Amino acid sequence: MKSPYVSELQPNQIITATLLVHIKDIRQKKTGDPYLSLLLGDRTGELDAKMWDNVAEVLEAFERDDFVKVKGLLQIYQNRPQLTIHKLSKIRDAEVDFGDFFPSSERSPDEMFGELLGIVASVGNAHLRGLLDAFMRDESFVRLFKLAPAAKNVHHAFLGGLLEHVLSLCHLSRMTTAHYKYVDAELVLTGAILHDIGKIAELTYDRSFGYSTEGQLLGHIVIGLRMLGEKLALLPDFPPRLRTLVEHLIVSHHGELEFGSPKTPLFPEAMLLHHLDNLDSKMECMRNMVARDRLATGDWTSYSSSLDRAVLKRVKFLKGDEVAVPVAEPAPVPATQVAVVKVEPPPEAPLPPPKPIPMREKPVTSVFAEKLQQAWQK
Repeated sequence: MKSPYVSELQPNQIITATLLVHIKDIRQKKTGDPYLSLLLGDRTGELDAKMWDNVAEVLEAFERDDFVKVKGLLQIYQNRPQLTIHKLSKIRDAEVDFGDFFPSSERSPDEMFGELLGIVASVGNAHLRGLLDAFMRDESFVRLFKLAPAAKNVHHAFLGGLLEHVLSLCHLSRMTTAHYKYVDAELVLTGAILHDIGKIAELTYDRSFGYSTEGQLLGHIVIGLRMLGEKLALLPDFPPRLRTLVEHLIVSHHGELEFGSPKTPLFPEAMLLHHLDNLDSKMECMRNMVARDRLATGDWTSYSSSLDRAVLKRVKFLKGDEVAVPVAEPAPVPATQVAVVKVEPPPEAPLPPPKPIPMREKPVTSVFAEKLQQAWQK
C-alpha cells in the first residue's frame, strides 16, 4: 500500500508521493520559458500541481497516464490545494500497485451485479425481462459493465460507478413509480438499467479515465442504441412499438437537446427517467465535492463547473453553532454578611365557639311581662 494518499496530505508541508499523471500541459511563463501544469492523483483524489523550475530536465521523461514520484511544497491557492514540484521522476508500472491509483466503488462489483440480477428477475413483462436477460448473459458486456465508471469526472467517476449508479436509479424508480401509479414501473426500470450501457465503450478506464475514439465520435447514446439493436435482433418476437419506447428512453434521458439528447422526453416514463438520472448524478456530484474538499478552508467547496456553483459544507458550517455555554455558579456569601431570616409567625389558634348568653333574671314589673315569661319557659 502506497503512502501518502492525496487524502492524507496536509498543507504547508514538503511532501514526497507517488502519483498518476491525469493531465500534462506544457505552458509558458511571461519570460517565454516553459513550465508544467499537471493534474496528479490516486484513488483518494486529485491534486493540481505546477513545476516552475528545471522543467527541461523532465519535459520528455514522462507522459499522461505515467506514474511519477514527486517532491514539493503543498499550499492552499485560491481555496484549493496546489503542489509546487521541486523534483519529479518517472516510476515503472512494476513498482506500483494499480489498486492504489484508481478510485473504485466501496461495494463489491460482484455483490452489486448479484443485486441487479435479482431486480431483473422481478420484471413481470416477459419481453422486457428477456431483453434485460440478453444483456446479463453476455459475458463480455458484464465484464465491462461491472468495471466501468459512470462518467469521466462529473459523477460516479470511479470503477464500478456505472453499476452503482444503475442500482441507485432502480431503487429510485421503484419508489417514484409507487407514487405515480399511472406510470409503467417496469418500463422505467428497464430504462434505468439500459440508459447508459453505451458508456462501457464511450469511456476508457484501463488507467486514467478518458474517452475512446468511438466515444468522442459517437457518444454513449448512439453507442447504446447500437448495442440495444444487436440484442433485439436476437429477440424476433419483441413488440415493435415497445422497442420504440425503449429506444426513446435511451435517446431522451439527458432531457434537453443542449445536453446531448437527440429528443426530449415525450411520455411520462421517459420524463421520470430523465429527472431521476439527473437527480442521482447531481446528488453524487455534491457528495463527492464535499468529501474531497478536505484541504480547502471555509464553509464552501471550490467552484464546480458541472454544477455551476460552490457547495456548502453543511457539517462544518453547523459546527459554528456548537459553542459551549458556561453554567453560572451561585455567588458565595461573604463571611461578614449577616443573613436576614424572615420568621413567619405561627398560625393563630382558632377561637372557641361563643358561649350562649344566659337570660338575665329581671323582676317582673307587669302582668303582661309575667305572662310572657311564663310562656317562654314553657
